[in-house]
Amino acid sequence: MDTNQERTLNDVAQRFPIFIYSILFIFLGSFFLSPAHADPDNVDITPVKPDYFVDFGHPDTDKVALGKFLFFDKILSGNKNISCATCHHALTDTGDGLSLPIGEGGRGLGVIRDTGTGADSVHERVPRNAPPIFALGARSITDLFHDGRVAVDENQESGFLSPVGDDLPLGLENVLAAQAMFPVTSGTEMAGQAGENPIADVAAASAVTEVWEQLADRLRAIPEYVDLFQAAFGITASEITYAHAANAIAAFEISAWRATNSPFDQLLHGDQSDMSPKAIKGMRLFYGKAKCGTCHSGPFQTDMNYHAIAIPQIGPGKGDGFDGHEDFGRERVTGEIEDRYRFRTPPLRNVALTGPWGHDGAFNTLESVVRHHLNPVESIMNYECPGSATLPSRPDLDALDCIVQNDIERVRAIGEANTLQPQRLKEKEIKALLAFLHALTDPGSLDLRADVPTHLPSGLSLVE
Repeated sequence: MDTNQERTLNDVAQRFPIFIYSILFIFLGSFFLSPAHADPDNVDITPVKPDYFVDFGHPDTDKVALGKFLFFDKILSGNKNISCATCHHALTDTGDGLSLPIGEGGRGLGVIRDTGTGADSVHERVPRNAPPIFALGARSITDLFHDGRVAVDENQESGFLSPVGDDLPLGLENVLAAQAMFPVTSGTEMAGQAGENPIADVAAASAVTEVWEQLADRLRAIPEYVDLFQAAFGITASEITYAHAANAIAAFEISAWRATNSPFDQLLHGDQSDMSPKAIKGMRLFYGKAKCGTCHSGPFQTDMNYHAIAIPQIGPGKGDGFDGHEDFGRERVTGEIEDRYRFRTPPLRNVALTGPWGHDGAFNTLESVVRHHLNPVESIMNYECPGSATLPSRPDLDALDCIVQNDIERVRAIGEANTLQPQRLKEKEIKALLAFLHALTDPGSLDLRADVPTHLPSGLSLVE
């Protein structure tokens, strides 16, 4: 687009915003999407706008400031040794770099995190990959967790479907806040094991409301937090609840990690200078011949639906199957057998940064998970476990990592549920797809050190 064209479109845009977005959609669709490979009318590649996000991506600043502290503070864990940030750290691209997280009892950050020692060490890996948080504040992101067990649901009194039903408190402001209620209740993730601390004891008894109340008690006892909650919500110490904390954590996540200034975004706004020819070719493949856009649709590359694509099962599982080591995915929420092995389509913002990939992190390179999509059944039958994953070793944990993948009948069952048809792409086309996926990286996400606080109101260490 030359300067005169851009000026003309901008002038029109000021008067007719709906018209200009329509023109931009048609222009980009016809210019970048080959008619032989795609139907532009069925491809949503409109630019991301501020109102796509909760609070336009800018929640109340006092709430964000409070949420930033809470996100990094180990005060929210039973043994005060792990925070939300441990598995979703700014220094590890809002994930942890591992296929399966090393939760409560581990030591260190990212790929150097170990499983701890002695009685305080982890008792199992967290069964699913720690999802990245980029763009999860978008209004269109209505389901969270890999199986969607927390989701917007106007039929629920709280406004959200969740594993605890009516025990979920009122006043949660969005689905990110609803999600933030749950990691603190998991013994494997943050609460600890029964006998280690009072929070772990009530968590083990599934008394989630008591977990939240005990955490609120901790926060009420810290003067700096009392002041922060008063500034953010206008409440006194006695009025602090964990739901307030969850709302603040969500506000921080929405504000900090939008990731909407990638080369792809710039292209949609008329500037293709940062999109290489290979990335543009990859975009045409993504939305065309390769059919990636069938599921990875919309402004954040997700249809918010659930699909079975034969991702290999690694790790301890979620308690499903005859031995408890399988993960039936969406079926765990709906109870419908046709949902077995289906998992949520993840958004792809900053996807090149956020590996390992898959609901259980089965693939530790972006190329390997892309190739898996081309022929999922062949891929799962030839999957190398544990070599294709990133799993800190400990003999008792290692023994469970491949227990399902080493069972040919269970592997076949996962493969038979696959709904993706095989695709044939040339090597240069695969490279082009990868180039496009890299073009979904927001340069502002490459250094997130500013999102880490310099101290914590609890006085606990920021060091993992």
